[in-house]
Amino acid sequence: MLRAAVVAVLLASAVAVAEGPLVINEKGKDHFETGFSSGGRLQLEVRSGDVRVSGTDSGKISIYYEGRKANDVSDVAIHFKKTGSNGVMTLSGGPRNEFQIRIEVPRETDLHVRMPFGALAIEKVRGSKNVELHAGDLSIEMGDPKEYAHIEASVTTGGLDSAPLGVSKGGLFRSFKHDGPGKYQLYAHVGSGALDLR
Repeated sequence: MLRAAVVAVLLASAVAVAEGPLVINEKGKDHFETGFSSGGRLQLEVRSGDVRVSGTDSGKISIYYEGRKANDVSDVAIHFKKTGSNGVMTLSGGPRNEFQIRIEVPRETDLHVRMPFGALAIEKVRGSKNVELHAGDLSIEMGDPKEYAHIEASVTTGGLDSAPLGVSKGGLFRSFKHDGPGKYQLYAHVGSGALDLR
């Protein structure tokens, strides 16, 4: 009985150490930064708009605002929760038009991204990717297709293209799958719009 209690206390302590504090960006700040190690998994829930996610050599996540309304950030809110090497981030608020969001992450990062509407571009990020856009344009720079074990892409209505894989389709319920010798997984879906894996 005592041993079980000790084990429970140790496990609770381990969880407390593994989970980092909730980081909340103060509204009105012109940018956001937080540490994030290379090789982790990042789950992003991003507001609709014009968003670019880029891989860099830094060990952190950085968010910048661009466009004619880049200074109108009074209601932009960012919440970030880190657990071990994984992180969950939500970004909301900000102007609807003439406002771009640039998110920089470590180059080696597994991404899970959900965004309602707009233009989403992902570039220079090596790792598995699971990305869904309800409506708009989604562009993913996937790099060498041989780095992936499985690629699956689809659009409910719109265009589906991947020059490296020789795919170009348009219309309703378009999709393709591709298997390779690599270790990464890539899943991408657009409800209505255009999907380009380049």
